[in-house]
Amino acid sequence: MSLVNYIDAAQQYFDDLVIKATDDELFAGGYLRGHFDLAVGYAQVEELNLEIDELNETVEKSLVKAYRNGELNEEDKALVVRLWEEVKALA
Repeated sequence: MSLVNYIDAAQQYFDDLVIKATDDELFAGGYLRGHFDLAVGYAQVEELNLEIDELNETVEKSLVKAYRNGELNEEDKALVVRLWEEVKALA
């Protein structure tokens, strides 16, 4: 799968959450989408030619930093981790 196709699939995944997710999943999905979109946007602005694994690593570093800063409680963090695993499986 190309990076562009992966990004498209991830965006569709996030869009689909709006239809089927619980309120907690919507929150976690929106939070995760923010980190994902930030990584994609940064790569585009910097004109980086990333592989899927490199993009995922950037997202994960961002999430770890946020976790360390105490941005999420444990329940929300667990939801974000679950959804992130589902997004990565799209590749």
